[in-house]
Amino acid sequence: MLAKWLERQLRVAEFYREKPRLSFNFGEVIFGNGFVSARVIAVALSLVAAIIGAVRALREVVRLAPAVAMQSPAPPRYRRLLPASFKVDRFISQPTTMMLRNITRHPVRSLFTTLGIALATAILIVSLFTGDAMEQLIDVTYFLADRQDATVSFVEKRPLDVALQIARLPGVLAAEPYREVPVRIRNRNVERRIMISGRPRDADLNRIIDVDLRPVVLPEAGLAISSMLARILGVRVGDSVEVDLLEGTRQTVVVPVAALVEDFFGIRGMMDSETLARLMREAPSVNSINVSLDQNSRETFYAAIKDMPVVGGLALQRVSLANFRKLVALLITTMASIYTGLAAVIAFGVVYNSARISLSERARELASLRVLGFTRGEVLRILLLELALLTLTAQPPGWLIGYGLAWIMQKNLAGELMRVRLIVEQSTYVFASAIVIAAAVLSALVVRRRLNELDLVTVLKTRD
Repeated sequence: MLAKWLERQLRVAEFYREKPRLSFNFGEVIFGNGFVSARVIAVALSLVAAIIGAVRALREVVRLAPAVAMQSPAPPRYRRLLPASFKVDRFISQPTTMMLRNITRHPVRSLFTTLGIALATAILIVSLFTGDAMEQLIDVTYFLADRQDATVSFVEKRPLDVALQIARLPGVLAAEPYREVPVRIRNRNVERRIMISGRPRDADLNRIIDVDLRPVVLPEAGLAISSMLARILGVRVGDSVEVDLLEGTRQTVVVPVAALVEDFFGIRGMMDSETLARLMREAPSVNSINVSLDQNSRETFYAAIKDMPVVGGLALQRVSLANFRKLVALLITTMASIYTGLAAVIAFGVVYNSARISLSERARELASLRVLGFTRGEVLRILLLELALLTLTAQPPGWLIGYGLAWIMQKNLAGELMRVRLIVEQSTYVFASAIVIAAAVLSALVVRRRLNELDLVTVLKTRD
């Protein structure tokens, strides 16, 4: 059956390999025939891990001599961790002492249980980070930087006074012109094809921000480029780059890098509109205008734009935001939801597995305590105190691992197409820990049910 399944997967992979590759690259994630390969690798790794675990367990069972297996296990040996003069019972109760004694008896198992719970918390932090990063990216891009309601684009470049005509249209509260020129920017042997945007230095609708999300005023001379573009070209502020103008005179000029700015979509350059006009050796002109609209007069504005033959298009900010949420943000948030569910299942499995093992190993001890007069609640507290301590101890390491994984993901997502900021909110840590603790509580309830069903007589006779 396994051979047939692998053969079918190979046929599927071969089918996708023969098809034209249609993929969507997002950081290191590839959706296309790469998804089939990733699925095959994931299944293969799962099977290998399961086989190794099963073979190891069977080997231990087979190697055990029958005469030894039929004997009662030797009593556990405990050692003192503290001097005999130090009375622990002065500070902690007897059930807590029994719990700590069992943890010290199995340090390796306790360590791996804590590590598993910490990794579950880390996965939750990373999944929540991706969702928070998308929302923060939307807030910065669509509400802090690009604050216009619409962008009017012209069929060809127009004189600067066209901005006054747009500003007089019904419903327009403010209008800011800008000019975009396609160029090829180069430093040594590294080059990129980008757009240089010339805009007023005091632009307020389409603002330029730095890494601290503060507005940046364009320099009077020189070029401001994206931080990502600066890393690609290997330049810093004060260095000069070669710019091939792909419009107008099509000349090659050397321009100093005057400032580095932060943006999250694409790579681009920005200049003062008058400086760009001098560089192009032409009169100031525009090919697009950002406008702020009165929401009650939008339909009137749309009708007026349709009557202008020089207008080539109208881009609405709210439509762009809706498309971004639909195409990209929805994908990320869906993946984050899947990871959140997987992390919750992992946390439940780790805690429940540790509780079941502890219950199986200590069934006789717990049954003896019941016979000696302990209530079900007291016996359950002895068992679950250990799990509670391990779960709470795993949270700080989980936070650190989660932040490290978020940093790795942020670096991998940083590309020429899109970038995100590394911001992990405090609520993310709280929510991740809350989900893990909730999964631990759920597993504790399951263990409680099994403990209540424990037959004292049968358990006490098991090793006689």
